[in-house]
Amino acid sequence: MIKFNKKIATSILASLVVINFVLSIWWDMEPAVADIKQLSIEQAEILGVKPVTGFATMTAVITVTDTLLTKPGGYLTNDKFPPSVVMDNMPAFEFGALQQIRDMALVLRNDFSRSQSQSVEDADLIKAQPSLNFDNSRWVFPSAESEYNKALVSFKQYRTRLAMPSSNAQFYARADNLSEWLQEVEKRLGSLSQRLSASVGQDRLDTDLSGDNTATQSTKADAHRMIKTSWWELDDVFYEARGSSWALIHFLKAIEIDFHSVLEDKNALVSLKQIIRELEQTQDTIWSPMILNGSGFGPMANHSLVMANYISRANAAIIDLNTLLVQG
Repeated sequence: MIKFNKKIATSILASLVVINFVLSIWWDMEPAVADIKQLSIEQAEILGVKPVTGFATMTAVITVTDTLLTKPGGYLTNDKFPPSVVMDNMPAFEFGALQQIRDMALVLRNDFSRSQSQSVEDADLIKAQPSLNFDNSRWVFPSAESEYNKALVSFKQYRTRLAMPSSNAQFYARADNLSEWLQEVEKRLGSLSQRLSASVGQDRLDTDLSGDNTATQSTKADAHRMIKTSWWELDDVFYEARGSSWALIHFLKAIEIDFHSVLEDKNALVSLKQIIRELEQTQDTIWSPMILNGSGFGPMANHSLVMANYISRANAAIIDLNTLLVQG
């Protein structure tokens, strides 16, 4: 009898291991990039409205946020049970995308929805933006998902109000507003690029106060310091960059629609399309079973440096695009 029970226990344990392994592979599959133009048309038809200025941008924000919450396995960052508790690639991907949503939500609240700095903030965006800043790893009541769902509801209400002629909701597609968002994107991509490049270690000179002889800082920094991303964090940074790029592709495709006349006036449409192409390469299939960290010119690949290359090129193009919007 005891031997029989051991066999049953062993079989159950083996089955659980296999089930968890299969689930981890399924839940680790990254979502595809959605067709924002087509989605905007379809969702406008469902709502019985016309896709006005700002509709595509809000559709992109809603799509990215909803995907994080409803993809296979749902939102995994705060899960405390197997298999998600031992998964780190998808949670890193989620965090990268979440950071882009947070940046967009802030600019939506402060710039896109307001005619000037003294104008009143939109009621729905006032609710949405703080909800997204909730701790992304919180699992007890209130959980991260519940707060992000509140933001999603507010985003949908704002989008619906945008398309209602009698509503006071507005979305201002102006060059200065777009520039504000692009500045946030520059900072986000610049940080990711540096962290990815540090996979092989970098001896960096201190340039924090360059260009201003009178500038000061709170704590004196070394003239040069070695920056190296921990081996344990390499794949996390890589997938964070991948998730950030995934979300950003959606937003840029929406910007191409809502800011079409602005970009056309600045002769910047082609520049935006090239940025999207650079970022789309970050979503290519990863054929290696793990993220490799070879030396710069060594015999083994370094996936972080490849990702840094795409993101750096996209960021450089975004800086040029922002210059065109401000000075062009």
